[in-house]
Amino acid sequence: MGKPMTVDLTDKVVIVTGAGGAIGSAMALDFARNGAKVIVSGRTVSTLEATVGKIKAAGGEASIIRADVGNKSDAAGLIEQAVKTYGRLDVLVNNAGINGGPEYRKKIHEYSDDLWDRIMNTDLNGVYYCSKPAVNYMIEHGGGSIINVSSIVGVIPLRLQCAFAAAKAGVVNLSKAMALELAENKIRVNVLCPGSVMNEGVKELFYNDPARSEAILSHIPMHRPGTPEEMAGLTCFLASAEASYITGAVFIADGGWTCGYARDF
Repeated sequence: MGKPMTVDLTDKVVIVTGAGGAIGSAMALDFARNGAKVIVSGRTVSTLEATVGKIKAAGGEASIIRADVGNKSDAAGLIEQAVKTYGRLDVLVNNAGINGGPEYRKKIHEYSDDLWDRIMNTDLNGVYYCSKPAVNYMIEHGGGSIINVSSIVGVIPLRLQCAFAAAKAGVVNLSKAMALELAENKIRVNVLCPGSVMNEGVKELFYNDPARSEAILSHIPMHRPGTPEEMAGLTCFLASAEASYITGAVFIADGGWTCGYARDF
């Protein structure tokens, strides 16, 4: 799957939300590998500690700030504490997100109102709650980079996931609106839309059963899921000087899933 992304992020201060999960952990590790000082954030301290352990074992610098991004006070406190700890903030990666498992996937008229609220609050409101105080800081200090993690479901909806589809589509357009508004402040805002990315949960749900696995892979021209490391490399690139003329862009990393039909008719 290639070598890890190599860019110069020396002494940049980076926040990664949802950093206890597979993709967020890989992002945090890649940022640290490229010289950044990383704040890993999420709701579960034990998974954040595991991420920090990997970073420190690799010689990187990281710290934990526990926060629920769907809580406005937590989100504001995350930004405030990060700046207080490191004296600056250069990059915000809004990666935290949730979805309902297969047992929750129903048509809209049968969908759980509670799940709708929880997904909207984490996946969309969380981006807003974290970005607003971060932007206020970045405007005062000469700019920065924000990478918001959406999904291919935010570009082309899948059935039985109305809340996730709506929230992730909202992230795409919120990001574009931010890019339009903040370019004059030297703040770049871009979007990452992962497709099917392998981790233990995805493997258990979709790839342990050969028939189910093949059904999913038949939609992917590259005929494999992505890796967390591939998502991390793209995120580091978007945060780097190499991407200095890129803002408002939507990067789809899905092995070709959303190109069109991969099957013959």
